[in-house]
Amino acid sequence: MIRPAAAVLLACLCLAAGAAAETLDDRVYGVARRLMCPVCVGQTVAESDSALAREMKAIIRQKLEAGESPDQILDYFVGQFGERVLAEPRAGGAALLLYAGPPLALIIGVGIAAVYIRRWRRSGAAADPSSKGA
Repeated sequence: MIRPAAAVLLACLCLAAGAAAETLDDRVYGVARRLMCPVCVGQTVAESDSALAREMKAIIRQKLEAGESPDQILDYFVGQFGERVLAEPRAGGAALLLYAGPPLALIIGVGIAAVYIRRWRRSGAAADPSSKGA
């Protein structure tokens, strides 16, 4: 009775491991999504079917097979085409404003609104004669 249950458990574990394993095609697609096609307007390398995009996908595949990490591959393409090839700018330098700007603007806006509301309430209470003791 224990042996069939162990066999079923082992089969389930093998299926789960196979389903969780990321294929090379998935990894190529993952890197290609992070790169903009240099000759296409508004398309990533993963979306584009241009000759250059196909060549870039082949290079990504070769580099992944050689054991390079996705960040190393992105650095290679940045060296070839510049920072504009990245689909998302890296958080650093001027691009840091893209990441930090909106939250900072929200915090500053809430602070300014709080100051004005506090002043408005104080001036309303001072102008209201019924608020003074009779």
